[in-house]
Amino acid sequence: MHIHNLSEENSILNTFIAEIRSKTIQTDRMRFRRNIERIGEILSYEMSKTEPYETTAVETPLGTSKTALLHDNMVLCSVLRAGIPLHYGILNYFDKAENAFISAYRHHEGDSEEFEIIVEYLACPDLTNKTLILADPMLATGQSMVSTFAALKPYGTPKAIHLMSVIGAKEGIDFVAKAFPENTHLWIATVDETLNSKGYIVPGLGDAGDLSFGEKLQK
Repeated sequence: MHIHNLSEENSILNTFIAEIRSKTIQTDRMRFRRNIERIGEILSYEMSKTEPYETTAVETPLGTSKTALLHDNMVLCSVLRAGIPLHYGILNYFDKAENAFISAYRHHEGDSEEFEIIVEYLACPDLTNKTLILADPMLATGQSMVSTFAALKPYGTPKAIHLMSVIGAKEGIDFVAKAFPENTHLWIATVDETLNSKGYIVPGLGDAGDLSFGEKLQK
């Protein structure tokens, strides 16, 4: 797997990462969502440099301009609900992409720290010979990414796969690298060292879904 860790070079991205981590700033849900969206835009811009382009003639009021335009069929799939702000950030740049959504969540049995990933909802177009972008803001254990990819397989074989995350843990990245095809690309804003006993990224930022949309009732 090809890993593109954008935090390895200093940029304005560092500001958005710092703000989504900050216990003080992240209490502003609108700002938190917008920062996730901004990070999605930056990840998309960097990914766009690697995509195929086609020279196209554009007619202006005064003549013709030849421009290299992105030439690819994309499907953007996000893991609900935390993935929604990241989805919008990516879609702001790849606005012609088709869209897929999947509900994948952790299910803990009783008070156990062990969990399984439950997939309950999936809406997806045909993926055959298209570029698949799979977006999940927190790449912790990597199980959500892998379970989502497995659920998408009946919808066709994409020609290229790009994963996009805001924060990942090394353990989760290693797990994903073993499960996805070798030529998969991971675009990630920053990487943290460890997971805690419950499988959350440390230092991380907390629960991205709750910070975006409010706390949920646990069943």
